[in-house]
Amino acid sequence: MLEVATPAEPGPILAETKPLLTLKGISKRFPGVRALHDVSLSLYPGQVTALIGENGAGKSTLVKILTGIYQPDEGEIAVKGVPVHLGSAHAAFGAGITAIHQETVLFDELSVAENVFLGHAPRTRFKTIDWSKMRREARQVLNDMGASHIDPNHRLKDLSIANKHLVGVARAMSIDADVVIMDEPTAALSYKEIEDLFVLIELLKEDGKAVLFISHKFDEIYRIADRYTVFRDGELVGSGLLKETDQNAIIKMMVGRSVDHIFPKREAQIGAPLLEVTGLSHPTEFDDISFTLRAGEILGFYGLVGAGRSEVMQALFGITKPSAGSISLAGATIAPASPADAVNAGIVYVPEERGKQGVVIGMPIFKNVSLPSLKRTSQSGVLRLREEFALARTYTERLDLRASSLSQDVGTLSGGNQQKVVIAKWLATSPKVIILDEPTKGIDIGSKAAVHEFMGELVAEGLSVIMVSSELPEILGMSDRVVVMREGRIVATHDNTELSAETLVRTAAGIAEEQQR
Repeated sequence: MLEVATPAEPGPILAETKPLLTLKGISKRFPGVRALHDVSLSLYPGQVTALIGENGAGKSTLVKILTGIYQPDEGEIAVKGVPVHLGSAHAAFGAGITAIHQETVLFDELSVAENVFLGHAPRTRFKTIDWSKMRREARQVLNDMGASHIDPNHRLKDLSIANKHLVGVARAMSIDADVVIMDEPTAALSYKEIEDLFVLIELLKEDGKAVLFISHKFDEIYRIADRYTVFRDGELVGSGLLKETDQNAIIKMMVGRSVDHIFPKREAQIGAPLLEVTGLSHPTEFDDISFTLRAGEILGFYGLVGAGRSEVMQALFGITKPSAGSISLAGATIAPASPADAVNAGIVYVPEERGKQGVVIGMPIFKNVSLPSLKRTSQSGVLRLREEFALARTYTERLDLRASSLSQDVGTLSGGNQQKVVIAKWLATSPKVIILDEPTKGIDIGSKAAVHEFMGELVAEGLSVIMVSSELPEILGMSDRVVVMREGRIVATHDNTELSAETLVRTAAGIAEEQQR
């Protein structure tokens, strides 16, 4: 039986507030899966409630119920004390509920104003779209949220990724909803843009909005949220006030265990140089990249957004062609002209965008895992399902994949479990070097621990790992050495001995020397 944490006693101001939205006894089942069971949630005006849980805990299902995409099998939803039926997205919209997703659906060929007011554009008395009013109101929304640099008349496709995300926020703001759901809203934003978003959230709180904030990043949760609700395996396991709750206690609720082993302790047995990169350059992405990766080593790559880390990895994997430089693996010079060449040489790449570049949505788990290894699982051009299943089972069990069966569509898995499928797929090819690009981006702390533990096992077996990460705890907790990149160049390489987060940030931002003077 799950142990439910007793909520902390609210302070005097929070105690007097009645919830704007309440859910009671919500349950939702899918074939073979119990997504939610008897969960409750309250969202309060002027407050941010953090919804916390591992991938697969039921958070996404709850958001889809709140936005009218799914209907609960049991339970009641009330807005301002009045029971409501959210039978469609339009009904949720009418009830004053809006959501800002990690990947909000926007349309590149439409203008910013058209995207902001899509589905609820202002009308003239003849019921046609009032274009001038729409542009004025879009400008007002953008100004109010501190995004006056975005022109409502510009086409969306001409904006940066971060500005597109801000347009998604503006779209939600234009509805003037009472309840705002933010599902991993900072995933695609830089540090400055995250700070700007937090200012926006404070404005929403001042305006009396109830905000549901979903994030795997505890620094964000403790920075912006007032309350927390924790789900585990589709059930409510705790709720209360963040200021009165220890972070380790929340993590233990999430994963059902202590956090002592998030970064596994390991004795690094580092061998001879395995991969040597010399003078690798690209006309627009990076220049003069030189480094050595040794057998049994985890080499971390750190840098700010746009530093060129992923671009270097894509060149090593044969996705892009460098203009100069050389690559040597196990003493032999290689020049991968395609990913197939890289895989054959012994280099594999787990991309940051796992949903678009890592898995094939619509295919079952076992076929995704066996896809690069068809020569091993076929005979005379005929696939052998038994061997495909056996191969997939071997590697998914090692990664503790959570799925109903290996025949389950990979697209129905949580982000953390999709990441495990991608890693399993490439490990099945028996590589010498595995490149992990943001290996734990957007996945929960339990899945992160599983990936980190498995990385330790890989290097213990003699494999070498390059880990690109923007998360300082991960870089410091897992790397044997850290390469720092800035503006397409390597600016420092550090042994991870008493290495501080401050040193890495200063080096990546180009202020290390200035601070020393």
